[in-house]
Amino acid sequence: MFKNLTKAALAAALLGGSTISAAAQDFTIRATANSNENDEDYDGLVVFKNYVEAASNGAIAVELFIGTQLCSGGAECLQGVADGSIDVFVTTSGGAAGIFPYVQVLDLPYLMSGDRIAEHVLSGDFTRTMRDMALASSGDAIRIMTIGNTGGWRNFANTQRRVTKPEDLQGLKIRTVVADLPQELVKALGASPTPISWPELFTSLQTGVVEGSKNGITDIMNMKFPEAGLQYLTLDGHAYMGAIWVMNNEKFLGMPEDLRRVVVDGFAELQQATFASPKRKSIQAYEDFVAGGGDLYVPSPEEKEAFRVAAEPVYAWFQENVEGGPEIFEALTTAVTKAKAELDAGYASDLN
Repeated sequence: MFKNLTKAALAAALLGGSTISAAAQDFTIRATANSNENDEDYDGLVVFKNYVEAASNGAIAVELFIGTQLCSGGAECLQGVADGSIDVFVTTSGGAAGIFPYVQVLDLPYLMSGDRIAEHVLSGDFTRTMRDMALASSGDAIRIMTIGNTGGWRNFANTQRRVTKPEDLQGLKIRTVVADLPQELVKALGASPTPISWPELFTSLQTGVVEGSKNGITDIMNMKFPEAGLQYLTLDGHAYMGAIWVMNNEKFLGMPEDLRRVVVDGFAELQQATFASPKRKSIQAYEDFVAGGGDLYVPSPEEKEAFRVAAEPVYAWFQENVEGGPEIFEALTTAVTKAKAELDAGYASDLN
């Protein structure tokens, strides 16, 4: 009895006194992430589960499947969401690009300059625009609930030399995923894109099949890539590692409005957890990289601008070659401009 009272009190506090009409465990949400318990995706799901179950006063149960128990990759898992065998799934732009090609906009380089801009953009109307596009593309089957983070920012790392300007990448064989956009970026910067699967990357670095990659520091250290020779890391921050959280639309709309509100709020809590998790985990990862002999370089604003200018042809390529490219590019750049203006207004007040 005391346990139930505590749970009810917690739910009341979380909801500010609002009323939940459904009975206990009227709905079960099956959520999966193809990762592990050390990943930001898992952190987000734990927060989501805790919030939704408590805030619904037990009307919603959340079951977590971490790894490949329900499905083993982006296309398969998204099909599972579409047909209703999976309720919630998280994917990267690379995992979803085959079905929703315009999500590759998240990989466009140097459009978002830092965490505050990215978090502002992904918490607003840009995500709603992408949601509408995904619903239309999937026949109202797949609903984007939020976009969080999984691993911080993509940076260029390599086995050969310090990179301070685009010319330093000239000729390097850089690992990419199979998707076109990352390959176009690598080519624009003068390097040679080499698609390699993630499980093969360590050996490929070790044997010289590739000489570099585009990864966040936590992935680099978790996979022990420095032991394969990846010793040079340039914090150019060319792309925010967005995590796209989707839900079966019929399952979501099948809930009463008060419970849909709980789910939406749960995804907002999840998003905040995934924004924060990579920041904390990266602290130790950077320390370990340097302690192991790694060369860590932070470009000056002028040097970073040189990378952005060199990458500009990718923006035109994206709009000309990707279905939905112009619409989603405009949505992102408009959101970035708005976010910068609001942050600048805040600085004007906060710094004086």
